[in-house]
Amino acid sequence: MQTKVALVLRDDLPPAHAANTSAVLALSLGGRIGDWVGRDGEDASGGVHPGLNTHPIPVLTASAQELTTLLERARAADEVRLVALTETARRARDYEDYLTDLKATGAEELEYLGVIVHGPRNKVSKLTRHLSLL
Repeated sequence: MQTKVALVLRDDLPPAHAANTSAVLALSLGGRIGDWVGRDGEDASGGVHPGLNTHPIPVLTASAQELTTLLERARAADEVRLVALTETARRARDYEDYLTDLKATGAEELEYLGVIVHGPRNKVSKLTRHLSLL
């Protein structure tokens, strides 16, 4: 099965928040999926370069409403996994604070900053094909 990854950021994020959201989501998904890092490479001078992610990751944008709709559709899709970052997580100064704040926040109150989705190529494409590249 060919798989695909897509990273979707809310279109009104300041650049620093967009960069942070991207890093957190990529690391979070990468930690759940094994064997994504390619072998180390060597340059012509003998320098070794650690292996990189072997999957292209398009970075897309969505309005807050489109992001919420994408999350709902992705959660309902078979074989699709996702990781989302909320404003609650971004504001937290440590992970335990995040978990405490999350527990006190209703689902309807969560403000999503971005989501990364992974699954069969056709399913991820169907979920994201209407979104624009960053």
